[in-house]
Amino acid sequence: MKILMVCLGNICRSPLAQGILESKISQKNLNWEVDSSGTSAWHEGEQPDSRSIEIARENQIKISHQRARQFKLKDFEQFDLILAMDTENYNYLIQIAPNQYLQKVNMIMNFLYPGENQVVPDPYYNGGFQFVYDLLDKACDALIAEYITETKVP
Repeated sequence: MKILMVCLGNICRSPLAQGILESKISQKNLNWEVDSSGTSAWHEGEQPDSRSIEIARENQIKISHQRARQFKLKDFEQFDLILAMDTENYNYLIQIAPNQYLQKVNMIMNFLYPGENQVVPDPYYNGGFQFVYDLLDKACDALIAEYITETKVP
């Protein structure tokens, strides 16, 4: 399975989500791939925010190798799941998605709180990186649990 995490600038939330999920799939020896992108190109080519790098490091996850990139239409074809961090980015993805790919787009927190469309707040201006990390950590556990369960069903 190929999963794409999406936020606005691809420097805070989606790099953390990518790093967290990569760590978990490595521990569980799953044959999954994870990437991240932003709906804007403001930070294209940049490392994740230093605060995201630090909170990941505190949790034994390395994300400093990641580089921000903008979401591309071809991502709809290349990924099985496209997970938005918030409503604005979700709405953007739904607006530009070809109809055959709409079912691939979801909000990441719906794995933890199905159908509630809860957001992962952007910590860029107000901080809260530990809170964001904790939300994403739980959401990634729920995502894995859902898909591992689904693959075991005959």
